[in-house]
Amino acid sequence: MRLSRKVRLLAALLVPVFALTACSGGTAGGDGGEVKITVWSWDGTVERAVPGFEAANPGIKVEVVNAGSSQDEYKALDNAIQAGSGVPDLVMFEYFAVPYFAIPGKLADLGEFGVEKFKEDYVQGAWNDVTVNGKVYALPSDYGPSAMFYNAATFKKAGIDEPPATWDEYYEAAKKIRALGEDYYIAQDTGDIFFLLSLIWQAGGRPFKVDGNKVRIDFTEEGTVKAVAFWQKMLDEGLINTKITAWSDDWNRTLNDGTLASQIMGGWLTSTLPERAPEAAGDFRVALMPQWEKGDKVGAANGGSAFGIPAAAEHKEAAFKFLEYFTHGDGLSSRVDAGAFVPNTSVLESETFQDKAVEYFGDQKIGAVLAEASEIVGDGWQYPPFFEWARSIYGDIASPFYTSGRISLTQILEQWKQRCVQYGNEQGFEVS
Repeated sequence: MRLSRKVRLLAALLVPVFALTACSGGTAGGDGGEVKITVWSWDGTVERAVPGFEAANPGIKVEVVNAGSSQDEYKALDNAIQAGSGVPDLVMFEYFAVPYFAIPGKLADLGEFGVEKFKEDYVQGAWNDVTVNGKVYALPSDYGPSAMFYNAATFKKAGIDEPPATWDEYYEAAKKIRALGEDYYIAQDTGDIFFLLSLIWQAGGRPFKVDGNKVRIDFTEEGTVKAVAFWQKMLDEGLINTKITAWSDDWNRTLNDGTLASQIMGGWLTSTLPERAPEAAGDFRVALMPQWEKGDKVGAANGGSAFGIPAAAEHKEAAFKFLEYFTHGDGLSSRVDAGAFVPNTSVLESETFQDKAVEYFGDQKIGAVLAEASEIVGDGWQYPPFFEWARSIYGDIASPFYTSGRISLTQILEQWKQRCVQYGNEQGFEVS
């Protein structure tokens, strides 16, 4: 299997036998009995690691359950914690959801398992995402560095030989692509908060500041204003398709026929794009996000997830053994082989990952591009601990603007801020 030699070497160096006290949870079969742990995950690659783990740990059985993605899973976990029963031993979280469970003490501090030794095997952005108030509450399992996926054939048809290196070049490219015909656009947007935030993130804006229970929301910083103004110009000049929603059949169709020329999303799009746009095989390429200043190399992130252990979990020690196995042990290679995009530097910096030519992307070595995108993610970004609610309400606020065609990002963000302040304070946070 790919990466097996490197991953096994890393595992040999980083997997000591933990001498944990009883406060760390149930034993991993240490009393001669069998321990069964329950893992909640919507990531199918995690299940690939179970057979190898159980073979190496005969005293532990692993049941992987899809308790629903995102909001559904978080609600189920909250209900189980409140009921005092049915709490899983290991749970998948999007990065922005980690603070929601960590701050009120619903997640175990993984410091007791010596997780600091893993810090150097993660890109800085992913490690920051699982660190709350100086403590680590989860281990990253996949990552979404923002990158530009573009149809080189459509770009060439518009007279564009190279992907735009700056946002000014992107703007000029958008006009050339729009000139190809009524259906041609450089990108689409129907109110994607993650894209807009990645634009702000890269520009240096940090609209959310979290200090314990205190949250400040501010969309007037220079970087934020610059990013919002740029995208507002793109929308105002009709250079963006505001009728087609991402993940829809129309989105697939336009990616297939080349009328939607690019998409800026997380690196995880490499795994789903071939299925959504099979007719465009060989046409797509991957590039870094355009930069605000020529010569800069600054990025952002869009998505990604990690696994944490609930404070009320019964078998913490066994849960951590499995967590370690599929994020750093032999189970990591099986997940990478299955398509997981992981933030481990041992993987991203390997020749196997960086030198592989991918047929769908015109034999481009996309691993090298995405590895660089992972390394240049701007630091200091934070999400408010109630962001799961906030992102769901953003769509409700933005939708009328996009539907009417009178789009004002400033008004959308201001309304969103007011709703977030109200909600956050109602939930017991100090939000301003």
